Amino acid sequence: MNEKRRVWEIDVMRGIAIVLMVVFHFIVDLSDFYNYDIAYLSGFWYYVGKTSAITFIFVSGISSTFSRNNIKRGFKILCWGLVITAVTFIYSRYVFIQFGILHFLGVSMMLTHFLSKLHKKYLLLLAAIILVIGNYFSNIYVNTPYLFPIGLIIRQFRSLDYYPLMPWLSVYILGIVIGKRFYTQPKSLFSFTPSRILDVFVWLSRHSLKIYLLHQPILLAILFLYHYF
Repeated sequence: MNEKRRVWEIDVMRGIAIVLMVVFHFIVDLSDFYNYDIAYLSGFWYYVGKTSAITFIFVSGISSTFSRNNIKRGFKILCWGLVITAVTFIYSRYVFIQFGILHFLGVSMMLTHFLSKLHKKYLLLLAAIILVIGNYFSNIYVNTPYLFPIGLIIRQFRSLDYYPLMPWLSVYILGIVIGKRFYTQPKSLFSFTPSRILDVFVWLSRHSLKIYLLHQPILLAILFLYHYF
C-alpha cells in the first residue's frame, strides 16, 4: 500500500503477526540448533506459529484490494521467495523451502488480479471449495514431485516452510472478501486515532518484508553469540 493510503488497523494486525512470527522462529531455532526441549510441531508454540501465518495471509488478502498492480507486487514477493529457496538449498538440500509463505503470497497476489473480479458470494464459495480440497489433499500422497504448490506431495516431501495454495488460498480469499465488503475506500473503519503504543506494530507492518528476510540471520547470530561467548 502507498504510505498515504495505509489503514492503521490492518497495519496493527500485520505487525502483531510479525511479532508472533519472530517469537515462533526464535523457539524453532532454540529447538533445532541448540537442542532445547521445546515442542513446536504441536501444542502452544505450534498455534503461535499458525496464528501468525493465518493473520498475515488474511491481512495480505485485505491489502490486495487496495493495490492497482497485484501482478507486479506478487512477482516481486515470489522472486524473494525463490531467493529464500536458493539460500535454504545451500543450507540443506533435503529440507530447503520449496513453497513457503513468500511463494504462496507471491502467487496469491498475482491471482488477485483475477479473483478480485468475482462477486463476494462466489469468492466465499470458492474459499470453501479450496478449503475442502486442501484438507483432502493433506491426507493423500502422489507419485509426481511437481504438484507441491497446490498441496499434492510425495511421501518423501520435506520443507522447512510449506504453505500450499490449497487450503491456504481460502484464507487469502476471505481477506479479499473483507476488503471488498468493508474497505471500498482505503481508509480506517475507526474514527479515532490509535495510541502511540500501537505505532510499534504499524512500523513493523510497514517494514514487514525486510523483517521477514532479515530476522532469521539476526536471531541465529544473537543465539550464536549467547551460547559461545
